[in-house]
Amino acid sequence: MTAVKVTLPDGSARELPEGASPRQLAESIGPGLARAAVAARVDGKIWDLARPLEGDAAVAILTDRDADALELLRHSAAHVLATAVRELYPHAAIGFGPPIEDGFYYDFEVPRPFTPEDLEAIERKMHEVVERDYPFMREVVDRAEANRRFKDDPLKLERIADLGPDETISVYTDGPFVDLCRGPHIPSTGRLKHFKLLHAAGAYWRGDEHRQMLQRIYGTAWFRKEDLDAYLHRLEEARKRDHRVIGKQLDLFSINELVGPGLVLWHPKGAMIKWLLSRAVEDDNVASGYDLVYTPNITREELFHVSGHLPLYAENQFPPMAGGAGEAEEVRYRAKPMNCPLHSLIYRSQQRSYRDLPIRLSEVANVYRNERSGVLHGLLRVRGLCMDDAHIFCRMDQVEDEIFLCLDQVDRLVRQTFGFELDFEISTRPPERLGTDAVWDQAEAMLRRALERKEIPFRIDAGGGAFYGPKIDIKFRDAIGRLWQGPTIQLDFNLPERFELEYTGADNKPHRPVMVHRAIYGTLERFTGTLIEHFAGAFPVWLAPEQVRVIPISDAQADAARAVSARLKAAGIRAHVDDRGETLNYRIRDGELHKVPYMAVIGQREAESDSLALRARGAGKKQEVMTVETFLARIGEEVRSKALAP
Repeated sequence: MTAVKVTLPDGSARELPEGASPRQLAESIGPGLARAAVAARVDGKIWDLARPLEGDAAVAILTDRDADALELLRHSAAHVLATAVRELYPHAAIGFGPPIEDGFYYDFEVPRPFTPEDLEAIERKMHEVVERDYPFMREVVDRAEANRRFKDDPLKLERIADLGPDETISVYTDGPFVDLCRGPHIPSTGRLKHFKLLHAAGAYWRGDEHRQMLQRIYGTAWFRKEDLDAYLHRLEEARKRDHRVIGKQLDLFSINELVGPGLVLWHPKGAMIKWLLSRAVEDDNVASGYDLVYTPNITREELFHVSGHLPLYAENQFPPMAGGAGEAEEVRYRAKPMNCPLHSLIYRSQQRSYRDLPIRLSEVANVYRNERSGVLHGLLRVRGLCMDDAHIFCRMDQVEDEIFLCLDQVDRLVRQTFGFELDFEISTRPPERLGTDAVWDQAEAMLRRALERKEIPFRIDAGGGAFYGPKIDIKFRDAIGRLWQGPTIQLDFNLPERFELEYTGADNKPHRPVMVHRAIYGTLERFTGTLIEHFAGAFPVWLAPEQVRVIPISDAQADAARAVSARLKAAGIRAHVDDRGETLNYRIRDGELHKVPYMAVIGQREAESDSLALRARGAGKKQEVMTVETFLARIGEEVRSKALAP
């Protein structure tokens, strides 16, 4: 019998009979590994345990301790979900069912949306499917057989029609359910122990708003119960921290249908937060050698043909507007989706020398992107964005130092100021892009080298770059462990070429500058929404819209309270007097609900001694009596140092 040579991760080799599977390999190593095994990595690709090896190969057995195993578990959970739905709704059409971050989903075409009661029944049926412990069985079929198997399932037939002529068509069976699927899967449904269905929502078939609406069921699955419980706890915390709920509670912002979805109305308190964030980044920009500029919100459409946004970014831009009075009919205007083309024109407005570079232009500016209504979400996904945008024009020998400058700004304004842990990715060339591969090779190598020189670990997001250049994407982890998209640093050799930007070099010849696009917060809308959820509305003192609430115990101390408030305001502190005719406890409770960092209670003794009884947010009923001057010094230092907590 012909043998198959298997090379293990430690470099050792074993021989197995021809047609042996990774499961047999695991059994040959030991019963403990055979019980723990969920899949295998064969020559770098993940395989089902039962799939026969096709020749000599490097094989690693995967258990629940391997990072890739969790995605496998969730993919299998999606199939268990579909098995349960098909048992309860035999005529449901089946769409797609992939694993996603922290869970899975499956799309179904059914006569009506799923209710919470439906989800409970489906989850019970899933547990039955798990108890039956159906094996996941893989089978390769030809196109004719695939069409025959799914002849009553139009969504699957459409997917089969999309497959290339040389593409392997595989189906997976678990009990009564058969699905078109590339796999792989866990060995059997019985290995799925800890899962939960979360909610259902509408989703267009294949993401096309012109196609039928399907019903998408979301769920999560984990290998260990404690991990499932911890995740469900994080979800509950996330619900409590929902920036839309807290934003309404604290009167920060609103979105009104008369204005339009994705267009934010900033209320006074929210506007104060936005202004403080803007001022912080602008102050840092000026100190870091940037020049402030301002550009219009609309521009002739031709600008975006020059920049390449049209047609590559057309679907994200609002439709064109007719030209102004006296202009030719064919002249059209567009709301700007980003600032880089206009900053390029500012650079091009005069002759530049190598001695002038780097030139750093920054602008906290409104831009407009025609996001689909289905993806809009509070402050986190909007159509009207305010970006803390900047563009650096520099020589090739200056690129690395400019990237270092941007990284240092991110460290100051994001990590140090808000205490976020940062997570770095290099996003490489997308399929549709400007420029040659040689240019992209150079730009991607420069980003890698800069992070390596800074000793910053990073991952690669293949294909995630902008159409004009690769970028460093920086994410931050919030108080409950979620990652949020934040700063970005993009390297661009293409827009300088398209706009014919030049500087005169030391050799007295024209040269192209390199362009660095960067945003520290990203957009002020998304960053503010992130901060609301990170702090659960309890902002640091320097960022809190209302920093101190002064509360007189009775009318007799109202004048003294107003005098204290006036002194605080004169020192630049945002103070408010609550002298309403409510009880003291009611007013203190109201201050707590509005998450005011400090409440200064003024009784008769405090009024006579120029002092106050201070309650710090989060300190419960504990009060600290101090002079007004002592408190002014204390809160002033907290604001100056941007302390994270009162």
